[in-house]
Amino acid sequence: MGPGAEWDRQTMTTLRDAAMTSKAWPFEEARAVLKRYEKAPPEKGYVLFETGYGPSGLPHIGTFGEVLRTTMIRRAFEAISDIPTRLICFSDDMDGMRKVPGNVPNQDMLREHLQKPLTRVPDPFGEFESFGHHNNAMLRRFLDTFGFEYEFYSATEFYASGAFDEILLRACERYDALMKVMLKSLREERQQTYSIFLPIHPETGRVLYVPIKHVDAKEGTVTFDDETGREWTVPVTGGQCKLQWKPDFGARWAALGVDFEMYGKDHSTNTPIYDAICEILGAPAPEHFTYELFLDETGQKISKSSGNGISIDEWLSYASTESLSYFMYLKPKTAKRLYFDVIPKAVDEYHQQLAAYAGQTLEQQLANPVHHIHNGNVPKSTMVVPFAMLLNLVSVSGAEEKEKLWGFIRRYAPEASPEGNPDLDQAAGFAIRYYADFVKPTRVFRLPTEQEAAAMAELSACLGDEGKAREVLARKAALEGKEAVEPVVDWQDDEFLQSIVFAIGKLHGFEPLRDWFGALYEVLLGASQGPRFGGFIALYGIEESRALIAKGLAGELAA
Repeated sequence: MGPGAEWDRQTMTTLRDAAMTSKAWPFEEARAVLKRYEKAPPEKGYVLFETGYGPSGLPHIGTFGEVLRTTMIRRAFEAISDIPTRLICFSDDMDGMRKVPGNVPNQDMLREHLQKPLTRVPDPFGEFESFGHHNNAMLRRFLDTFGFEYEFYSATEFYASGAFDEILLRACERYDALMKVMLKSLREERQQTYSIFLPIHPETGRVLYVPIKHVDAKEGTVTFDDETGREWTVPVTGGQCKLQWKPDFGARWAALGVDFEMYGKDHSTNTPIYDAICEILGAPAPEHFTYELFLDETGQKISKSSGNGISIDEWLSYASTESLSYFMYLKPKTAKRLYFDVIPKAVDEYHQQLAAYAGQTLEQQLANPVHHIHNGNVPKSTMVVPFAMLLNLVSVSGAEEKEKLWGFIRRYAPEASPEGNPDLDQAAGFAIRYYADFVKPTRVFRLPTEQEAAAMAELSACLGDEGKAREVLARKAALEGKEAVEPVVDWQDDEFLQSIVFAIGKLHGFEPLRDWFGALYEVLLGASQGPRFGGFIALYGIEESRALIAKGLAGELAA
């Protein structure tokens, strides 16, 4: 059950007490937000969580992670407090397009609109009112895929509607104090031309990075010369000016009354600036959470403008939404490679945590990632076969359709079905696609050494031969100086089959024993690592496994 269900008062009290001491990072951050209002509830009547988005390029997976993690903290806050909450996703779509993203069409056309606000740049895809509207729609589609509850704010609308006017006029009044904060952070040459205000040129519509000659606090206007030397005076209100991005950060906090915002490590050095801007404009700074950045396959920071790394759509082509949420939950303050090769591990670990949840104490459940992924309404896993095992099954069976995989799965787990095991059925389709795109092109088989060939031949001889299997287990016990234990022979039991594989590795002198398993993977699967081999045999089948070993020994796989 989760917070949305009908809980009795005692259960709610027990949950709240446990959440107030949980070391899970969403609860730790939620408690910091709650502390802001330990003396009195917020005057605005709710606690406001915010995430920011710069739509200069197509949304990337890091943006999703920011909203997901903020949502986890919001839900954790709701578990420990009765104060209502809101989540705003704010798009800085009034920002000038400083460069053309490399992963969009019609680049020559876009170059003609450099420095214009993104909502005044034509959509290179020809689908929306502007490039900013296009990217905002992409962001909202991605967020809606995951069922986030949020309110979307456009900077263009926020400025133009007058919602930001009060803070902008206050920024005119306190211009010198705000400039003092900003100038301390700038190089000397930049100080000479810097202003917190960026006027929008009345004729060209471009965002101007020009010196401000005069700020009139009484009239709420700024005076400047454009690039041609013509002087202009425009109001700071009504969308005719915008703030530079650092002042905009803090001013937005003040205008909205933001209580919490997280951002990447690359913003962390600006935190004192954001806070000071917010406080000068008359509001307390929010709580912050700084997360580490995601890296691509080469260790470089992923970027929405360059399109490196992996996108949300790409992840969802090979695995479930929940597996991506699981990956995002893990160690947010540690930099992580975010590439295709992390997907299988994320899928299997997510289902391992699902399987463990029901048997855990309340404290353990609150620390389990799946509690935060599902907001306490944790489903049961129906994955009776791990994703990594499915990949190996696709490899050796040559399956290109789910039904062929289900033929093996039904024999291994007769009670399983696509209808009763939807997680597994979905994963089977993902495994076929992932194998074709990432595993098959990298497979490298080799011939076995004499030692490996002898061990594999004996393993094959044991499979399906009860007498031979008992003999091998007895020889291993004797080798170790132990009394042989009469095994329960079951050719579909993972543990029994694993004991045979393990015994043969010992009897053939593999030291360390992982060299034996490595040989099985490299000779039979064409990979450097693989599944628990006893479980693989149980799933693939005794006769099929013997035929695979025969091909490996004959050199057919390496050929």
